[in-house]
Amino acid sequence: MSVVRRREMIDAQHKDLSMTRQCRLLHISRSGLYYDPVGESALNLALMRMIDEQYLKCPWYGSRQMTRYLKRQGYCVGRKRIRRLMRQMGLMAICPGPHTSRRHPKHPVFPYLLRNLSVTRVNQVWCTDVTFIPLAHGFVYLVAIMDWHTRHVLSWRVSTTQDTSFCLEALEEAIEKYGRPDIFNTDQGSQFTSAAWINEMEKQGIKISMDGKGCWMDNVFIERLWRSLKYECIYLNAFDTIREASDGIDHWMNYYNQERPHSSLDDQTPSEMYEKLAA
Repeated sequence: MSVVRRREMIDAQHKDLSMTRQCRLLHISRSGLYYDPVGESALNLALMRMIDEQYLKCPWYGSRQMTRYLKRQGYCVGRKRIRRLMRQMGLMAICPGPHTSRRHPKHPVFPYLLRNLSVTRVNQVWCTDVTFIPLAHGFVYLVAIMDWHTRHVLSWRVSTTQDTSFCLEALEEAIEKYGRPDIFNTDQGSQFTSAAWINEMEKQGIKISMDGKGCWMDNVFIERLWRSLKYECIYLNAFDTIREASDGIDHWMNYYNQERPHSSLDDQTPSEMYEKLAA
């Protein structure tokens, strides 16, 4: 069932089920039920899209290099502005700068468990990440959960905010459909170091693995997913609303899982490989 159809089933006047409960039952992010244009100027939105495209090509760009790049494209921008936009987009250079190793004492960080680990079966390792999705007149955030061994996308959600709730909704759906992984790998983003996320991992008995600070290669498969999604879907379509974006992403994710073969999977699709090994 499409995202649009599921949204149409929401009844704001329902006597017995709250909006939150209806969203959970229909697997819709509560924060993404309605889209309100994000409060950025048209210029900033254009800059954010350019930043996003350039970051895919040069993930080592920090705010200083990104500012230089944009100036060479003819934009009169300052580093302070670009740094704010990159932070809002959740982007940071893969090479840590001064003092990036300093962490707040209450910030939970777990070791990276995948180094030298042989991943040979489904549900041995799952991974996830959050990325910025530009729209024609705003932007949203996307989270996806992937099985490391088969590259199968298990669940995803879009949201207008970067809070933890939509990540937990995606996690809940993935566990409900596919069971639990042994290890769950994430970056050190605020969603995945939050008490709510950590508590859910511990409740489910899942080992937590985290990328090194700025080490995007530690989560390389989901980074490749973002690159393919954006070049093959997002940048080719000027999605105007969150509904259009959700339906476009839904269509592409189904194509990725069910129709797109991978050479690393012996020319099978992620769904074919996952279903075969999970049987």
